[in-house]
Amino acid sequence: MINSNNVTHSHPEILGGTPVFVDTRVPVRSLFDYIEGGETLDEFLHQFPSVKREQAIAALKLACDSLVADAHTS
Repeated sequence: MINSNNVTHSHPEILGGTPVFVDTRVPVRSLFDYIEGGETLDEFLHQFPSVKREQAIAALKLACDSLVADAHTS
């Protein structure tokens, strides 16, 4: 199972506490903004080379798992 602590974190001194990918200063929101804008995962990774592919995929999986879990509890 994916542990979000290995994928993202936030700290008040890093971008004012905005959630970022671990070991980067790249906001997680940027991944979703790229996808929403019609860009590919590869384009996102090209623009933000400090983010590992595994981190981006894990973030997407965590978001999906959260949505599915919420749907089952409603």
